[in-house]
Amino acid sequence: MTSLVPPGTARTPDVATKLPQVGTTIFSIMSALAQEHRAVNLGQGFPDFGCDPRLIEAVSDAMQAGHNQYPPMPGVPALREAIAAKIEALYGRRYDPQQDITVTAGATQGILTAILAVVRPGDEVIVLEPCYDSYEPNIVLAGGTAVFVPLGDDGEPGSFRPDFDRIAAAITPRTRALILNTPHNPSATVWRREDMQALAELLRPTKVLVISDEVYEHMVYDGRRHESVASHPELAARSLIVSSFGKTYHVTGWKVGYVAAPATLSAEFRKVHQFNVFTVNTPMQVGLAAYMADPRPYLELGAFYQRKRDFFRAGLASTRFRLLPSEGSYFQCVDYSGLGERAAMGEVEFCRWLTTEIGVAAIPLSVFYRGGREQHIVRFCYAKQDATLSEALRRLAAV
Repeated sequence: MTSLVPPGTARTPDVATKLPQVGTTIFSIMSALAQEHRAVNLGQGFPDFGCDPRLIEAVSDAMQAGHNQYPPMPGVPALREAIAAKIEALYGRRYDPQQDITVTAGATQGILTAILAVVRPGDEVIVLEPCYDSYEPNIVLAGGTAVFVPLGDDGEPGSFRPDFDRIAAAITPRTRALILNTPHNPSATVWRREDMQALAELLRPTKVLVISDEVYEHMVYDGRRHESVASHPELAARSLIVSSFGKTYHVTGWKVGYVAAPATLSAEFRKVHQFNVFTVNTPMQVGLAAYMADPRPYLELGAFYQRKRDFFRAGLASTRFRLLPSEGSYFQCVDYSGLGERAAMGEVEFCRWLTTEIGVAAIPLSVFYRGGREQHIVRFCYAKQDATLSEALRRLAAV
């Protein structure tokens, strides 16, 4: 074949994208816009305060002690044992730390690896939307098809309770898995025990697996209880549970999480994990294991964030926003349909206006839906210092 390219010409071959629908995320866009306009960034979900100095010391001690080479592929044994002990103490199910628990490079990697491990080309995965933006691309990369089922009641704007009739209608012989997220990002809804029982009954006659995203497990408010699938034997037997140290200990940049699953599912998970990242930062694992000896930091996290939630909601109550419930996570959704002429704006346009003109960045809820869904709802993150929240509330009072 005769080349039409002159000799010595440098040329990058064209590549057919695997993710044609994926571009720059709204989180990056809004954060950049917030920085440009010196807005208070309540968009992207990360704290603007530091972690416990004892955790830093524990990681530093691990480095100084020489824990700087590869750990075992599934994770440092002491950390896996600490995770197993925590799950048993909180949810009553004992996972074998040797076979059932794998330390991951954050929850996002855990979700991707879980999907790659169990989803085959042609499989369907039920996704309850609005949802975290990594779910669908992960399914596409595995050769599967995402089947979207909306949460909530169409007759009740701002409701994000599970509709089990809709979920049942979405199950087909090709359904391989369902992705569950509670406490829920972005709506801050928390599933109840009766929801878990209904899901168990629905899946009982099927072979559908559950990938349970529980990264906000310790952020549940008003006396509610986090209903981990680990607490429900039928669901636990078919589930891969994903959680995050970054969310729990205010160190999102460390990107350390874990997946707990029955041995047969964990074995498949680890087959992918070992060729995905192989293993995870050693001194951080050793430090986290030592830090977990004291359960108070995660046991007290709910009260810590409930105080921030209550402070933020009290300030928003004097604005024209309509507050939606915030039962868990560290997010607050609001309805802006009562804001006169601003109510005519789409959610993305409204968030741009809020950032550039009012000086507070938020995230439009529509971006958490596959095809976009305009409901006049935006999401704030209150995992911020009190001073940050106070300044945001001062600016929002002008809306």
